[in-house]
Amino acid sequence: MTTREDAPGSTGGADVPGPLHGGPDDDYTPEQLAAMSREDLDLLGARYDGVQVLHTEPGPEPGSRLEKAAVRQVALTFALAGLAAFAAFVVYAGSGWFLPDWQWEITESGWSALFTPLIGALGGLSLVLVGVGMVLYTKKLLPHETAVQDKHDGSHFDRVTTGATLVGGLHNSGLARRKLITRTLVFMGSGVGLMLVMPLGGLIRNPNTGDPLGTTSWAEGVRLVRDDGSPIRPGDQVPGSLETVFPAVPGGNRQSDAATMLIRLRPEQVRVDRPRENQEDFGYGDYVAYSKICTHAGCPVSLYEQETSRILCPCHQSQFDVTRGAQPVFGPATRPLPQLPITVDDEGYFVARSDYIEAVGPTYWNRERI
Repeated sequence: MTTREDAPGSTGGADVPGPLHGGPDDDYTPEQLAAMSREDLDLLGARYDGVQVLHTEPGPEPGSRLEKAAVRQVALTFALAGLAAFAAFVVYAGSGWFLPDWQWEITESGWSALFTPLIGALGGLSLVLVGVGMVLYTKKLLPHETAVQDKHDGSHFDRVTTGATLVGGLHNSGLARRKLITRTLVFMGSGVGLMLVMPLGGLIRNPNTGDPLGTTSWAEGVRLVRDDGSPIRPGDQVPGSLETVFPAVPGGNRQSDAATMLIRLRPEQVRVDRPRENQEDFGYGDYVAYSKICTHAGCPVSLYEQETSRILCPCHQSQFDVTRGAQPVFGPATRPLPQLPITVDDEGYFVARSDYIEAVGPTYWNRERI
């Protein structure tokens, strides 16, 4: 016999007071549940889950002035969050990861010096605005309900009624008719999503392309120049002297890995000079050139003792013998200073014959380039 509670399309007795009979899946077939409206399923699930509504406060009246003002406020917050996210991406794109043809010029001052703070500030502002927008939307546009609910057992009945409850929540949110908020949500989501994935730019563009950590600006025919850009001829230095030189390229004297020591040996040093294997022709006459970057921790080495033929690192007291291919003879350094092969050009100025054949800097790069 079919009762009013069991009839398809009914609420199963959930709309009348009194206890419910049996278990949910025993009382209602999938067909009966499918025939119920979303509101009926929501109410039915609440009854079976033992939900007790303590307080209900509806949202603003649809189309009212209060609702329109709240919609504009929330939409503006989401739009600003999207703008901040897109701005963070534009700043990051200037690093060359996503837009290699557009890259900031790195300077000690100006906008490029604010690269990292700008990304952090704009990204943080975007996420804060997302949170503010969600709070405003919840407080000003959603109905407020306080309820107590028992745990459910995950049955088919629970899945169907819970789905109805979730759909009911979306319906009550009013997003379907509040188009301005929907559009700004899409805009904000696009910007925030792009901002969150932009750190993956390092995977899109291989930072090791061209072996930037193993090469410098020195190359065949590049002149050796002083800090003021003036070139150097043999004879400009007295025997036993050292001069720091840089490659004659834009920004050469600002490149930390290109600084090189040009040393003119004294006659007695030339007589005992023992270059490293396969580097016998790297010098020119009584001139040799070695990297200024210590192979221990990257400190600049420029303290030169003529009497002992040693170059000293002031940071950790490593010492290198220039008459033995700048081999380390004291201190923590275990690798010699890389030697720059040099010669002179047609005008008689010192030029490099190639880049360093080994990576400059700390012993982390203890390898020879192929």
